[in-house]
Amino acid sequence: MNLAITGPTSGIGAETFKALTKDFDKLLILARNLDKAKDLIQSLDSNIRTKAVFVPLDLADMNSIVKSIALIEKEVEHLDVLINNAGGIFQNKEITKDGFELTFSANHLGHFLLTHHLIPLLLKSKSPKVINVSSEAHRAAKPNFNDVQYENGNYSSFNAYANAKLFNILFTKSLVDRYSSKGLSSFALHPGVVKSNFGMETSGVFKFLWKLATPFMVTPKEGAKTSIYLAKNKIDKSYNGYYFKNSKPNTPSTTARSKKMQERLWQESERLLNKWL
Repeated sequence: MNLAITGPTSGIGAETFKALTKDFDKLLILARNLDKAKDLIQSLDSNIRTKAVFVPLDLADMNSIVKSIALIEKEVEHLDVLINNAGGIFQNKEITKDGFELTFSANHLGHFLLTHHLIPLLLKSKSPKVINVSSEAHRAAKPNFNDVQYENGNYSSFNAYANAKLFNILFTKSLVDRYSSKGLSSFALHPGVVKSNFGMETSGVFKFLWKLATPFMVTPKEGAKTSIYLAKNKIDKSYNGYYFKNSKPNTPSTTARSKKMQERLWQESERLLNKWL
């Protein structure tokens, strides 16, 4: 069994990774920071370290993602579980080297491209899974596909993040529509509001609300539980494509269940990423 996970060097990603080390034969660490990856590997038991492989990948750099595929293909002949865990919220609007708004790129576009190129390896598995870490923030999403990168509208860090988390769920459902007949399972999840510096990257009302919510937040270890559950357990086929919360199926927003929205997102993602697909 082979696992690949984005963003495993800190927070819930690190807890997810560590909890799954004994369940997989090869562990692919898809991350930007080599030093953090080395520290993560060194934190493992000596008999497990040899299973872990660092693959440099930056979700805000599409060429980086394409290059990572060749490295992954050298390490594994098939991929059983892909956890698209990495993400972030950014106070100010930033544009990546590829011309994409950073929140959109780091939370959705990068994972869309990565998953697209890993589908052939996933379909070689007997029971492949793609797990997308979303958020309850998706319920506040107000996507505008005519201005998905805030080129004309006012940028809001929380709105950009909420939209991206909605896209994680829509992407999950689209994967099932396209590949479930070939054996692929895909799930989205809410990890809980995790106690970290995450919300301090914002300003204004959201930062204030984040401070108020701090006493009620969960630890990264608790936040990783649903990702771990989905990665380790066989989930009934009737729940393929579902959104999970507290390791149980949960009903996402009406927008997240929109077939029309799924297709619009897929088409827009393919259009923007055409150069790298």
